[in-house]
Amino acid sequence: MASQTAEGGGALPVRSGGSSLAGLAVFTLTPSGHIASWSVTAARFFGYPAAKVIGRDVCDVLLTRPDQREVVKQALAEVAAGGVWTGIVPVSAASGSYRVTMNCEPHGTPDGAALVIARRALPEPGRSRTLPEVATLIGTTLDLNKTAREAAEVAVPAFADGVAIFVSERLLAADEFGPQPPGPAVVRRLVSRLAGEPAAVTDNLFRPGEVLIFGADSPSYRAMTARCPVLFDHLDRESAERIERRPGGQEFTTQYTSFLAVPLVARGTVLGSVTFARTTARDEFTPADISLADQFASRTAISIDNARLYDRERRTASALQQGLLPAEPSVPAGLAVAHRYLPVGASIVGGDWHDIVPLTSGRAVLIVGDAMGHGPEAAAVMVQLRTAAHILADLELPPEEILSRLDRMATSMTSAPFATCIAAVIDPVAGSCEIAKAGHLPPMLTRADGSTAILDLPLGLPIGLGSGSFEAAKISLPPGATLALYTDGLVESRIRPLDEGLIALQVALGTALAQSAQAKSGHSLDLSCLQVSQALRQRGEDDMTLVLARVTGQEP
Repeated sequence: MASQTAEGGGALPVRSGGSSLAGLAVFTLTPSGHIASWSVTAARFFGYPAAKVIGRDVCDVLLTRPDQREVVKQALAEVAAGGVWTGIVPVSAASGSYRVTMNCEPHGTPDGAALVIARRALPEPGRSRTLPEVATLIGTTLDLNKTAREAAEVAVPAFADGVAIFVSERLLAADEFGPQPPGPAVVRRLVSRLAGEPAAVTDNLFRPGEVLIFGADSPSYRAMTARCPVLFDHLDRESAERIERRPGGQEFTTQYTSFLAVPLVARGTVLGSVTFARTTARDEFTPADISLADQFASRTAISIDNARLYDRERRTASALQQGLLPAEPSVPAGLAVAHRYLPVGASIVGGDWHDIVPLTSGRAVLIVGDAMGHGPEAAAVMVQLRTAAHILADLELPPEEILSRLDRMATSMTSAPFATCIAAVIDPVAGSCEIAKAGHLPPMLTRADGSTAILDLPLGLPIGLGSGSFEAAKISLPPGATLALYTDGLVESRIRPLDEGLIALQVALGTALAQSAQAKSGHSLDLSCLQVSQALRQRGEDDMTLVLARVTGQEP
């Protein structure tokens, strides 16, 4: 069959299940392939009475294509060796032609007969699944690789015996849009599936994540550049040579004889291509199949693009958040600091930030803030506020002045951010601390004896309201005392009121820090911070930040 292109629409049929199956057929074959027994279910399934088929070659009864004799021979050889053979083959029954899944296994009788169980693999002619039905199987996740695997599982074995999905490396690596540039196409294989083969075997032959180059003679390249399906009956030379170098590759190139490459187009952009393959046990791809494959590719492309865009946003937000989290601080002698940040979810960032700024005077500034919202928008606001707060703290300004200048800067920003913030300047030598807050929750102080109290600080409006007026309070931090700064996500949720959360935090701090003080070894402030965070975390409705600072009493 010569390579050709075609265009069309339609819906891809998927595997039938449940009540849509037209029953099962059970019969036995002799080692030579002749029908030895024919059950009532087989007579009903295929429409042939037992008297007309027993003793005849199964190929003469059901498998009318000459090349299918080799398939039967392979299946019987597998059974004779004690194995099980499963495949999808087209049959010619009294009611018409359709594809069935055949399972051949040893019957356990002395004559070496093979037990065959057949069931319909595809919907009856004239009743192919609609695109909305396919949509329930593809795109149920925003994970790129899982989306590709869903698409492959829909296609194989219902529509083809093999499938491979490729996406342009430009889109995955650089999020680059635009028309396909001249020259070879660089793609990444997301997934491959072969009917009857475990995923491990398929992945060894067609490695997921492998980057390939489609040359001008590649049908996949032509499908991507012409934006239409391409039929072909043999692999291009470069692809065949690459596959044959791997274990099982030679068998693949000879077993699969009908191929169809279809472009993946979403939102006007060619994302990549999908290649379907069929063995000699099936009919070659027809114009009707092209229509179905084209619809399948359209749905798959949209789902893959959605997953790609989500993955890009997730990576951007995650990289932004990780880049903004402070490194291990260089705190002055006489002070120990531990910090813990917990995002809303594994791939969602928000507006929480914390910073620890050591000063040349031997003091240290602790800052905890919470910009309203979640995701990249809140993180973008947090970037500016955290950077400005760090610079202001490094100038060795008093805490109320840090908040005042931060508030003035926030009111001049286009996005008009709203945030709460608390700043504490700790002097471990003097054993004292100056604290000011802007709409933030009050800090807690745990003394060396384990008692914990909420500090009553002067009120202050949140950052971004333009009040510009904040007042600091000075407290004593004797050796062994621990100051806790935190965000509201740690103590408040839909199922826990704020007052209950504050009490829970007091208890958790007192317990963890008392254990730390009593432990002879192996218990650090970092461990206490972890224990408190885990004890307070519930449903994860908001970002959670906790910073602990303890005066150790050591001389600089």
